[in-house]
Amino acid sequence: MLSPDAYDTLIAAFPLLSDLDSAAHADLRRACQSMELAPGTAVFEVGQPCERYLFVIDGSVRVHLLDLGGHEITLYRVGAGETCILTTAALLGTDAYAAYAVTERQTRAAGVDAMAFDRLIAGSAIFRRLVFGSYGERIVDLMKLVSNIAFTRIQVRLARCLLGLMDAEGCIRSTHERLSVELGTAREVISRTLKIFARQNFIHAGQGTIQVLDRNALTRIAEGEAL
Repeated sequence: MLSPDAYDTLIAAFPLLSDLDSAAHADLRRACQSMELAPGTAVFEVGQPCERYLFVIDGSVRVHLLDLGGHEITLYRVGAGETCILTTAALLGTDAYAAYAVTERQTRAAGVDAMAFDRLIAGSAIFRRLVFGSYGERIVDLMKLVSNIAFTRIQVRLARCLLGLMDAEGCIRSTHERLSVELGTAREVISRTLKIFARQNFIHAGQGTIQVLDRNALTRIAEGEAL
């Protein structure tokens, strides 16, 4: 059961919950458990049954697929004020998880057990709206991911990724392997594309860092202009 302060924090992160009726509020608060997860904590794994619905209050959880060869692809991240589509699917379908999730930094969450989730889904239109609204938004994100992988050139995707990751000084602290995981492609493809960018003096690639030298050129590529 959450303390009054912890429950207020949950409501602040998920404002729609403030519209629950008194019975649903009482049920949710009683069923919720606080969770403090250190960076690198496995939240769930493939084949694991789903036992609770997770509200992320702050922090970040990365959901990813992993094949037998050890190759990864990031499906999405669950940040502050967000929930996980795979958790929703597993609870609604009584299926096991189909991917992996790990915390990227210190993460604070609240977990609602599966029985309470079922009660709230059945009895509260507000709770249903929150769950399925989040579910719909994430489906759109996954459709965009599939579209990008299937139809967008790797140069465009990598340029967009670099622009999104760089700091104010144009520096990206990431390995080729990490970028390959983000974009769902082979490390060799990332390395080859970065070499093309470097030969054009768009970037300078160092050990574990990439310095953007020509942001305008990367922006043109990100918008679909051919090299």
